[in-house]
Amino acid sequence: MWPAFSLNRPLLWIALAALSASIWLPVVGLRLAAVGLVLLGLWDAWRQVRREHLRARLGQEALSLTEEGVIVTDDANRILAVNPAFTQITGYDPSEVRGLNAATLSAPRHDKAFFARYWQTLQSTGRWEGEIWNRRKQGDEYPEWLKVKAITDDQGRVRHYVCLFSDISLRKARERDLRRIGFEDPLTGLPNRRRLHDLLSSRLRHLLAGESLDMAIIDIDGFKEVNDGLGVELGDRLLARVGERLAGYVAGGVVGRLGGDEFMVIRTTTFDDHDNWVAGLQAHLGEPFELERHSLRLGVTIGSCRAPEDGRDSGVLFQRLESALYTAKRNGRNHCQRFRPALDVQDSPQLGLVSELRHALATGGQLELHYQPQYRLDDDSMAGLEALLRWRHPRDGMISPGDFIPLAERHGLMAALGNYVIDQALAQLAHWRGQGMPEVPVWINISAMQLFQGDLEAALATGLARHGLPAGRLGLELTESVLLDERAGDVAPRLEALRDRGHPVAIDDFGTGYSSLGYLKHLPLDKLKLDRAFVHALPDDQADAAIVVAVLAMAKGLGLQVVAEGVETPAQADFLRAAGCELVQGFLYARPLTVEALEAHWQARSSAGPHAGSARGVPEPVAQPQA
Repeated sequence: MWPAFSLNRPLLWIALAALSASIWLPVVGLRLAAVGLVLLGLWDAWRQVRREHLRARLGQEALSLTEEGVIVTDDANRILAVNPAFTQITGYDPSEVRGLNAATLSAPRHDKAFFARYWQTLQSTGRWEGEIWNRRKQGDEYPEWLKVKAITDDQGRVRHYVCLFSDISLRKARERDLRRIGFEDPLTGLPNRRRLHDLLSSRLRHLLAGESLDMAIIDIDGFKEVNDGLGVELGDRLLARVGERLAGYVAGGVVGRLGGDEFMVIRTTTFDDHDNWVAGLQAHLGEPFELERHSLRLGVTIGSCRAPEDGRDSGVLFQRLESALYTAKRNGRNHCQRFRPALDVQDSPQLGLVSELRHALATGGQLELHYQPQYRLDDDSMAGLEALLRWRHPRDGMISPGDFIPLAERHGLMAALGNYVIDQALAQLAHWRGQGMPEVPVWINISAMQLFQGDLEAALATGLARHGLPAGRLGLELTESVLLDERAGDVAPRLEALRDRGHPVAIDDFGTGYSSLGYLKHLPLDKLKLDRAFVHALPDDQADAAIVVAVLAMAKGLGLQVVAEGVETPAQADFLRAAGCELVQGFLYARPLTVEALEAHWQARSSAGPHAGSARGVPEPVAQPQA
């Protein structure tokens, strides 16, 4: 099929006029000149045809490369042409649909009112965009995102419609999975913490006169030892069996998994038998669990409360449940503790601070991140920054993390604090981009409760997308105590997934836990942070020196970098350099700095030149408390 050909070209009309002249002119020279003009016009016309062919071919090639389906219809919505992606998505060959009304591809999910609005919008604006369901050749229905544009002639009459669409089945499935993951524990299929909050609120709203809610948080005693002794797979199966047994015990009630080895149960009742009910829970879970060749008896620690006696707000009730569980754990394993007002009285000096911390989280004005640089020992260049959370209280001044972090853990605020740190660190990195600051990773600390309570992966993915940053700019530090904390569950698969996304992972305070070597063998790690306890007495203490040398050799064999923390003297730095340590962090180089102080510090170093002396002895502001 020849492409459109334009007659609005001067050479063509000259050639047509010269054609007759070449026949009738009496002078041979004039005839030859006329023939030349004819040939010139024909050459110009041929060149135009070639260009139009090339344009049509380029358009076809472009349409064949796009992954979106394309349909071109006439003004009656009859299909004239489609691209290869259309066939790939729908299964129809072009010959099977050419001439058909495009509406025949629609799935019968939309009513007449939907299509009336569709055509009304298209006719009034010339465009339509939205989600629509269509049907493949095999008969299965699928959602697509459709864009339609009306093509008009010079008089404004619609001549064609061009439709561009993409199959969004996978995206919709991911959205369903995210919604499910957001409210469902993936291991047991039970409601997770977020969903339990919603379910508790719903039951409180629908509580009738004479009814009460019994609720309990159940912590499995010594589950870490079970996991280590039998393996993660059997440990996961045991957790699933615990959920099943609880569901059987509170038929008609709610059973959920808070995370790790903690479960929650809620029942609506008209009986005043709370203590007997909790004792029954404990006894029911104390019956043996048969797993393969193993018969396991579990001890459980339980914190419980009752509504409306202990409160009518889900947040307050969760706080009181956790307070009761915390008290039960302090009294030893296999213990039950019902909430009583005395626990609130016991906590009363700190409850005001907890309320103020919630306010600080909600407003964001009092919480801030300070950054402590990490340096390379070989050239004193900055290699990274550790983000440290600080609370600048309007009345009490700077509150130490050692004071407010335990409160946040006890009252369920660690996930919110962790999400705040993630967002603030990424926002700061985005601000620094293009400002001359070195593009080094910022390392944030991840707590056991953040792994246990929060949606860490979702918070990281959302923050990176919002600020347009790669995952490699945000490193994750976990202390050995987090890795050994039963509440966090098996963190290795989660760390592996985060590392696959691009986040570097480090163990903080290395050497303070009792299973360091075992975890090094199995965990996906990039870096170890050598605890300051081993650096403090260097180089004089022979035992510490031997430990440091051994850790450095081991890390080198495993392909891990080592950051020595708490470096405060030149002698310590010299020893570490000689021993092969690559990175250091400590007061000798820089204290934790506010954003302004860090920027000034970097600008001063940049102005002095990349090799203008050591990073040591940089003037610092007044010392801030260290995490």
